[in-house]
Amino acid sequence: MKEFFPEVKGKIAYEGPRTKNPLAFRYYDSERLVAGKTMREQLKFAVCYWHTLKGNGSDPFGAPVYNRPWGQETNALEAADSTMRAAFEFIQKLGVDYYCFHDRDIAPDGATLSETHSNFEKLVNRAAALQKDTGVKLLWGTAGLATHPRYTHGAASNPDPLVIAHAASQVKRTLEATVALGGTSFVFWGGREGYSSLLNTRLKQERDQLGAFYHMAVEHGKKAGFKGMYFIEPKPAEPSTHQYDFDAATSLQFLSEYDLLDHFMLNIEANHATLAKHTFEHELMMASSVGKLGSLDINRGNTILGWDTDQFPTDVPTATMAMWIILKQGGLPYGGLNFDAKVRRGSFDSMDLFYGHIGGMDAFARGLLIADRLISDGVLEKFQSERYAEFESEMGHKILNRTTSLDELEKYALSRGEAHFRSGREELLENVLNDYIYSPTIE
Repeated sequence: MKEFFPEVKGKIAYEGPRTKNPLAFRYYDSERLVAGKTMREQLKFAVCYWHTLKGNGSDPFGAPVYNRPWGQETNALEAADSTMRAAFEFIQKLGVDYYCFHDRDIAPDGATLSETHSNFEKLVNRAAALQKDTGVKLLWGTAGLATHPRYTHGAASNPDPLVIAHAASQVKRTLEATVALGGTSFVFWGGREGYSSLLNTRLKQERDQLGAFYHMAVEHGKKAGFKGMYFIEPKPAEPSTHQYDFDAATSLQFLSEYDLLDHFMLNIEANHATLAKHTFEHELMMASSVGKLGSLDINRGNTILGWDTDQFPTDVPTATMAMWIILKQGGLPYGGLNFDAKVRRGSFDSMDLFYGHIGGMDAFARGLLIADRLISDGVLEKFQSERYAEFESEMGHKILNRTTSLDELEKYALSRGEAHFRSGREELLENVLNDYIYSPTIE
């Protein structure tokens, strides 16, 4: 059978921080124990099918440029099959356990909806066989509800019920496939669930449609035997002017409003966070603070560009804060760390896929080691405990338990006089964090 990555002999190995081998890990040692689990358990890396296997390097100003030895067959199903074989070869050689897909990533549209379903079923069966042969697992599936022309004005929030019916059919089939392939979660990423102009939009109705659609998915999941978790992936805009899942706070409010909190968590993407003018760690903390951080799309954006660049996550400080938050909440039982990242247009060789993933895995492995030491030493927790120490008082407990009143608080202020003015020590804490990040002993 054809080998798609003959340059890589066997699985990428850990060789330590001093290696000069570009096809080796410096920090990701899959069986090393960190905080009571192996790195592979703490860092549930997943390859994203869409950018890694289906990306072609095109942009609004240029044609495809990637050199890919798969998916070139003239027959659409044969092209899909070779792409899938390349995917599993890549995942095995990279040495990760999981992958994620959109339905239209793995199988082409047909001339009719029935033919589309038939194509999808064939490739799902092929994926099941390859999973069994390789041990690679599905982390989550999602339906691609943005690229087809019918979804120009959205999918579940579309003004045409027939378009919603097509979206429902895709979600139904993809959810069933996720169950069949053993996925532990299902993502709604809201590609065009928003508006371009308020002049032609019934905003309340579209949000009602979206809430109703999610409830239908939950009900079908019960019938299909889905035991996992549903995720919403917040995104502020692009391609819409405004999307209904703008950021973590907006998405959590939406889930609460439509009585969906029991069934959903959030899948937070780094580049979407920065597009919403937040940091990645802000979005992670916002979700985690209410027990709703379920999964991550690990990438990064170019801060001087205003769109989704989806670059590989090589920023160690950001990875450190992400892993600090994940360790503090006890991990990601339903989700993982998905490489929703693409190599640059100029990195058109298929080997660049390995370099991008290796760098990202090492960045998060180093971030895991640093985060574990931060938690073990308790440096941030100690400072925060001191800063909020007054909340251990009787009045502090009354405020948090909502057993006081404005009248009582006024009396408290009058009796105690002016509050003490304490420094937040931001610069000191940034220095402390840098000491941990750049410590030569983190290996």
